[in-house]
Amino acid sequence: MSRRKTERQLNLVICLLSTRRHLTAQEIRRTVYGYAEAESEQAFKRMFERDKRELRDSGIPIQVGTGDAISGEEGYRISRADYELPEIELLPDEAVVLGLAARAWRHASLGEAAANALFKLRSAGVPVDTEAAPALTPAMRTDEPAFGPVWQAVRDRRPIAFDYRKPGQDAPERREIEPWGIVNLRGHWYVVGHDRLRDARRVFRLGRIRGGVEVLRGGPDVVVPEGVDLRSVAAGHRAEPEATATVRVRPDTAHALRRGALRAVPGEREGADGGWDVLTVPYADVPDLVGHVASYGANAEIVEPAEARAAVVAHLSATADAGAPAPDPGPAASAEEGAGGPARGPRSADQLRRLLMLVPYALGRDVRVPEVARHFDLTEKQVVADLSLLWMCGLPGYTPGDLIDVDLDAARETGEIIIANADTLAQPLRLTADEAASLVVGLSLLEALPEAEGLETGALKRVSEKLRTAAGTALGSLADSVQVRLEDSGDAQVEQTRRRCAQALESGQRLHLRYLSGYLDQVTERDVDPMGLVVQDGHTFLEGYCRLREDVRLFRLDRVLELTVLPYAAEVPGGVGRRDLSGGLLQLSDRDALVTLDLEPSARWITEDYACESVAELAGGAVRATLRTPAPAWVVRLALRLGPRGRITAPQALAEQARAEARRTLDLYGPA
Repeated sequence: MSRRKTERQLNLVICLLSTRRHLTAQEIRRTVYGYAEAESEQAFKRMFERDKRELRDSGIPIQVGTGDAISGEEGYRISRADYELPEIELLPDEAVVLGLAARAWRHASLGEAAANALFKLRSAGVPVDTEAAPALTPAMRTDEPAFGPVWQAVRDRRPIAFDYRKPGQDAPERREIEPWGIVNLRGHWYVVGHDRLRDARRVFRLGRIRGGVEVLRGGPDVVVPEGVDLRSVAAGHRAEPEATATVRVRPDTAHALRRGALRAVPGEREGADGGWDVLTVPYADVPDLVGHVASYGANAEIVEPAEARAAVVAHLSATADAGAPAPDPGPAASAEEGAGGPARGPRSADQLRRLLMLVPYALGRDVRVPEVARHFDLTEKQVVADLSLLWMCGLPGYTPGDLIDVDLDAARETGEIIIANADTLAQPLRLTADEAASLVVGLSLLEALPEAEGLETGALKRVSEKLRTAAGTALGSLADSVQVRLEDSGDAQVEQTRRRCAQALESGQRLHLRYLSGYLDQVTERDVDPMGLVVQDGHTFLEGYCRLREDVRLFRLDRVLELTVLPYAAEVPGGVGRRDLSGGLLQLSDRDALVTLDLEPSARWITEDYACESVAELAGGAVRATLRTPAPAWVVRLALRLGPRGRITAPQALAEQARAEARRTLDLYGPA
């Protein structure tokens, strides 16, 4: 059925593109191959209506006009002006930035849209360079299952409803909002809009949506208020520090706390305890301050304010006194269970889009089956099957002179794709809203990257305007409704580290780093041969060959304490390449420790910020989360940070380490 459906729809597209007048439904039934199989008038109408809807969903603009001047019956055609991709001319610098913009979505849900956009542009003869600037890898993640339906709702200007669990809540609440746009902030996606039930502007983190997102089809379209700055609304969601605390820390510990301190006074190094340094630490919320300091265990002590000092004692006492875990609730449910993204369309729709892109791409070019298979993530056998279907389609009449000519023997034997007699489909289809928006949003990400400062700003703006023109009304305001805000830009030390990394990459020099572990409160010395910069989750990473670990590693720049450019050349060993980031930056293995945590509702953010093997619901909105980590000691620090909001339930040896460290830390605060 699927193959016959694709064949029928492709014949319909060819017919409506080739006609100069609007054809009535009955004329289409008589002339387009495939509709004769409809057994009745009603069956034909259902089939034809479904085909029209699916073609429009694929971005094919079917016009409605008068098909019969006497009866006034409706007719249909496809205007070439609306169907065909307008001519686009790119300068060399514009081709570079466009290729980079597409790479930003390579491992995300819009990766297919961005790749298809480039395929169409190449079909039109646009020289897009996807391998330019290989040292820079911009990357967007869309792991949240709600991203797909929320993106579609923003695109279609439709309100949505969903269940949302705020931090600390026992149960999710129903929300109904008019979405204005989506913002990526600190590596997470948020939807900004008007909450109908509360009659107020609200920001919702997509990872906290429980279950599916319902798109509300009735009623008027969503109207975005004039002058709304989505990034500012989302950024205002975070509290700014309003007070300071005095914290004692042991020498060469609490490195992240030191970096955020307003002032650090070194202590005397003589004496039995080796001395303490005194930090002035800004904070906006006492519980956050308490958790942050508690995570360093006996290496940090809050001196004042008294409120925070008392709070940390209560916080750590909960960990020190933690008893046996609750009974196992049974098989764990996936954290994403029931939160499905948009369903994929039928295979015939995918196949039709492929064929409409393939024909103009292959005409007059040397195109091979393996190349097409790689682009569409198909087997070579599937590509040949697509070509055999194409061979059966053409203009009404369907004589040998009307059908598209495909050399199937060449495709099977040498892999060469030879297509002729396909002038009707010679021009590529116009960019869809998703395709154009994925590239425009990728360009806006590049504009915000200091790493891309070598790219001409004018090129970014010129390409963006050309894409908007090429997409026309299909794009609408979608591209402006999806924005990205970087996290570590504005930090002077990170900016300087970033520039020096870029210079070392350009000159091919080795780097020496003093690097703070992302798992442990530990600084190591590393010699690194730089290979590139990666931007993901709002942070910039140096990717390079680490001489200490003898492997490729990623170093987050805001954890680089010191950087020295060494006076000799970088030498990456032969056969060593850059990491495959399709599975994300964090690469875990079965050899990593498996740890189970029981989390109160206020600590459910663990399941949102960290990749969990499984998540099971407990009573009162609590959850039991199981995750893997190469550094079990990090989980001890996490348990100290959580205090009464979470505890380690397995392995028991790790839970006892957390309890023992909590007791040692409480000794700093004196008797209860």
